[in-house]
Amino acid sequence: MTVYWVNTFTAVHDEERMRRYAALAGPAMLAGGGRFLARGNPVDVLEGSALRTTVIAFPDAAAARAAYESAAYQEALRVLGDSATREIRVLAAVEE
Repeated sequence: MTVYWVNTFTAVHDEERMRRYAALAGPAMLAGGGRFLARGNPVDVLEGSALRTTVIAFPDAAAARAAYESAAYQEALRVLGDSATREIRVLAAVEE
């Protein structure tokens, strides 16, 4: 079952470390079988704050978790450190 990894940054404290994180995290997600559907700052905000968000499709929840736990993504997280605050959710796709 396809799942969607939704990563929302609620605060960024260090833009340079954020850029370094993104340079490592993107390839780690692709290597883990992810496919980017959307990423970046919102084009419009209807409610809430303007936050950076990433949406990545994975074939299943196990693949999303494996990508998160991979050595490559853990290195990206080490670079990010405490330079940002964020939330990550993995959601099941709607079956039609």
